[in-house]
Amino acid sequence: MKKTNIFLSHLGLRYPIIQAPMAGVSTAKLAAAVCEAGGLGSLGLGASSVEQARQLIAETQTLTNKPFNVNLFCHQHPQRNHENEQAWIDYLRPQFSEFKITPPKKLNEVYQTFIDNIEMLELLLEMKPAVVSFHFNIPSAEVIRQFKQQGIYTMATATNLQEARLIESSGIEAIIAQGIEAGGHRGMFDVQAKDESLTTNTLVSLLHRHTTLPIIAAGGIMDGDDIKLALQNGAMAAQLGTAFILCPESAANAHYRAKLKSQTTDNTVLTTAISGRPARGVINQFIRIGHEYGANKLPDYPIAYDVGKQLNAAAMQLGSDEFAAHWAGQSVARAREMSAKELVETLVQEMGRI
Repeated sequence: MKKTNIFLSHLGLRYPIIQAPMAGVSTAKLAAAVCEAGGLGSLGLGASSVEQARQLIAETQTLTNKPFNVNLFCHQHPQRNHENEQAWIDYLRPQFSEFKITPPKKLNEVYQTFIDNIEMLELLLEMKPAVVSFHFNIPSAEVIRQFKQQGIYTMATATNLQEARLIESSGIEAIIAQGIEAGGHRGMFDVQAKDESLTTNTLVSLLHRHTTLPIIAAGGIMDGDDIKLALQNGAMAAQLGTAFILCPESAANAHYRAKLKSQTTDNTVLTTAISGRPARGVINQFIRIGHEYGANKLPDYPIAYDVGKQLNAAAMQLGSDEFAAHWAGQSVARAREMSAKELVETLVQEMGRI
């Protein structure tokens, strides 16, 4: 446990618990509550504009003086293909008709990548969050160097050993080992490459043997026993996402909360249908429709996402949440409804630390 204690001390944490930076679900209140309880709270900024990111960071800094993490998407710029995008729109035309709205004439790039986003980089260097993490890939060595110069700790997601080695060689300071059980988007660098589909504990053990950086386990972790197992396999901490969605501090709407609370078994699936990238969520009508279309025909991420967001908005107007992205991990049936502070305290008790 000595290495774990060194890692925690470096980040100013009492417990090896990290709240996952879920874009659209994480909030300043959630991140701050986790930090105040002794863990590492996180903001998911992948879907945020520079101004929105500024507001979220500033709000979190007013709620806690403890370290917190901000997360960026580092996906490659999408390749636009008008015929491909139009085919996806046309395929979903019956659903637009069902919801009595006109299909879009074109699709938009709803999320900007952090790659080459100078304004976002300048904002982070100015506001100096204690930790910055990356998903879908990593930024340039020069960007990583600038974060280090400001004393900002960096982490990045890996789904296999090859990605972990790229992270290690880049100068990033910790690896988030994301297993196949994880809810939300897979952190794969190359979506065309074969996914090894490693479980969280298998991946943690593999990276522990072949890399030297601190490893954070992510995927399917819901209680103190899960955290203990991850630490026994070589992780320095565990990152939990689905476990925090039912906290009142999260931004999950009533439909999302009801969907999670109704799960009695693993009713999740890994799909590209909603966004154009593999992501795990609770099975619904949109996922079923998308699977029939074929993943290899979808527009690039995040272009494909634009259609889903428009359909979901229309469906919600009619009282249906069957086109929402209810991201959740395989252990969703074990999600518990309590405040973030209570959840951290419960996890720690289950770990036998207090």
